[in-house]
Amino acid sequence: MKIEVLGSGCAKCKLLEKRVKEAIKEMGKKDVEIVKIESVEEIMKRGIMVTPGLAIDGEAKIAGRVPSIEEIKELIKE
Repeated sequence: MKIEVLGSGCAKCKLLEKRVKEAIKEMGKKDVEIVKIESVEEIMKRGIMVTPGLAIDGEAKIAGRVPSIEEIKELIKE
């Protein structure tokens, strides 16, 4: 599984990355790659127009907000 955290490095982007890592840790997932994408062009290619954004296995899931750890876990489970 590949999880992409999309954002320029703002406080909300950093919080999203922290929550993703926490969700993975709580779930005991070992086969997860977390990638931070800060390039505006790359973010837009993934269909994210408002950061922070979250993509899982290439599919945009969240844009413009920081989901809870529980919501991230639900997205990872899918």
